[in-house]
Amino acid sequence: MRPLNTKSKEEILTIAIPLFAGSGYSGVSMRAIALKVGVSAAALYHHFPDKQTLYLAAMAQAFVDKADSLEEILSSRVAPEKRLAQFITCLCELVHKDNDFSMLIQREMMDGDESRLQLLASEVYHSLFQGVTELCQELDPKHDPYLLAISIIGSVMYHFQTAAIRPYLPHSKEQHSDPQVVARHVTNFVLQGLKTG
Repeated sequence: MRPLNTKSKEEILTIAIPLFAGSGYSGVSMRAIALKVGVSAAALYHHFPDKQTLYLAAMAQAFVDKADSLEEILSSRVAPEKRLAQFITCLCELVHKDNDFSMLIQREMMDGDESRLQLLASEVYHSLFQGVTELCQELDPKHDPYLLAISIIGSVMYHFQTAAIRPYLPHSKEQHSDPQVVARHVTNFVLQGLKTG
């Protein structure tokens, strides 16, 4: 085992993300992560005092680069409809490229641990979700911005979370897995819904 250095903290998170994505919070031990990273368990605990701290750091790391690009779109001064299209396109591309991120979210929803969910909501997702609800308020003040934000994000995520089964469903086409095609569909679906709702 080699000593933990400043670069190793990032290494730990890089290795922990797919481990948590593949096995869930309960399925990964600190000992297993330390072994995979190639450090002692004591060295791992030096930077992460417990598994929950490591897990939240891994979730934040998996989300941080995505949040930066998405928040940049949300804070731009273009028309709300254009911002919506850009946000959905960017989210589709990010989720399509990073299966671990999608799996982390799915696993956390299935685990349903209330304390972890509260921490994730407040420490990882809060700022981005606030930006999405503000965009939704701009798009149409008559609609509940919270429900609209959930519908937009949920529509995007579900397309990619069902990727394994979709090819076997009736009328499936290869293009349905293209993030650009999904983005156009979800954007049109949302904008049409706002017009008719």
